[in-house]
Amino acid sequence: MRHLTYVAVLAGCLAGALWLEPFLRVGVLRRWRRLALTVLPVAAVFVLWDLAAIAAGHWTFDPGQTTGIVFPGGLPLDEVLFFLVVPVCAILGFEAVRRVLRWKAGDE
Repeated sequence: MRHLTYVAVLAGCLAGALWLEPFLRVGVLRRWRRLALTVLPVAAVFVLWDLAAIAAGHWTFDPGQTTGIVFPGGLPLDEVLFFLVVPVCAILGFEAVRRVLRWKAGDE
């Protein structure tokens, strides 16, 4: 089970944030194009950053705590998921705070 540690942490992040979508009706997942345009470019930059750090020997991953699915360049699937899951959770949290405090973003 130790090989699922990274994925379990990501699942915990999602469990802590996804309930905000239906409960507070934040509409993050409903606006999936906007979410993708926000998350994917940043995720791409961090994937490239990680690949460079792995190639330089500055960054490694414990294979005992990852799924074992590794992309070319040595980047585990778990790390790619991190770059997608954590920003989505952060956006859900931010939009929940905006909803509760009735902050305007200018795009309503």
